[in-house]
Formats: sequence, C-alpha cells, structure tokens
Amino acid sequence: MHLLQKLLRFRSAKPLVLFFGLVPAACLFWAATQDALGANPAEYLSRATGDWTLRLLCLTLAITPLRQFLGWPELARFRRMLGLLTYFYVLLHLLCYCWLDMGFDWADTVRDITKRPFIWLGFGAFVLLTLLAATSLNRAVRWLGSKRWQRLHQSVYAVAVLSLLHFFWMRAGKNNFTEVWVYAAVIAVLLGWRVRRFLAKT
Repeated sequence: MHLLQKLLRFRSAKPLVLFFGLVPAACLFWAATQDALGANPAEYLSRATGDWTLRLLCLTLAITPLRQFLGWPELARFRRMLGLLTYFYVLLHLLCYCWLDMGFDWADTVRDITKRPFIWLGFGAFVLLTLLAATSLNRAVRWLGSKRWQRLHQSVYAVAVLSLLHFFWMRAGKNNFTEVWVYAAVIAVLLGWRVRRFLAKT
C-alpha cells in the first residue's frame, strides 16, 4: 500500500485537510488587516475568493476519478469536506460582492443580479451549491432517498458549468482569458470522464 494512501486513513487526515482548506481564507483576512491587498482591496478579495471556489470545486469533482484511477477508496472520505469548503468560499465570494461592491443595499443588489448576466450565472451556481450543502448530511440521504439524493447532487455538474461561464463572462470585460482556459480544460476533463463512464454503462 502506498504511504500516502496509508496517511489518508488516519483520523487526523480530515482535520488536516480542513486546516489547509482554511489557510487561504486566513491569509486573505490577515492581508486585509495589514492593508496588503493592493490598490483595490475589494476587487482583490472578490477575485481571490472566486478563484478558491473554482479550485476547490475542481478538486471536489476530481475525487471520484482519482479514487478510481488510483484505486484509493480512502479519497471518498474527503469529498463532502471539500464540497463544504467550496461552499464556504462561495459564501465569502458572495459576501465580498454584497458588502464591498453593493454596500448591503439589497434593492440595488437584486437589480444588479438580474441585469448583469455574469452575476446571475454566478448566483445560480450559488443557489445550487446551497442546496447541495444543505443536503450534504447523511440524514438528508435518508430523507430524500438514495436515488433522489444522487440526482440532486449531480447538479454539481451544472454548478461547474455555471461557475465557468460566470468566470468567462467576467474576464471577457478585460479580455483576459488565460486562467479561464485552464479551468475550462480541467472541468472538461472531469466532466468528460463522467460522460464517458456513463456511455460505457449504457
């Protein structure tokens, strides 16, 4: 058995993953208190929390392919935690928008969401992620039933597409697509693997 696979079985592995998942948020908070976020702190925070949301979403989607490719069932233990970390960062991302951009003016926020396509795409992804986070506990599986729970949680694929389109549309204003193509390639591989697996079963 591979050493890393053995380490993943330790009880302390999950707290360590949680710790490292929260490190970026702690670093952003520290940088904000030290006035070290550059000339536009609001934009920096919004962009950084959005980036970490996408990174953790990709990492969450990668768990199943990696588990099957490596033959490491232990990886499944971390999927829920990574999904909840993804939700934590999208909450921070939304907070940055509502607070730093809109000043908690809810009427203006609703108007802004409905009038700017890239924002309502991102908000749609947030709503779906909220449903997934709210039904992540084992009792939700019992309440919904296994099949309905699985169908609901397959909406994470829609979240990935909406998040990517949100990122693309946002970067289109600055004509800066380098990072967009990187995320697009990663998401295409992760979703393509699932499509291929589905077709192999039919």
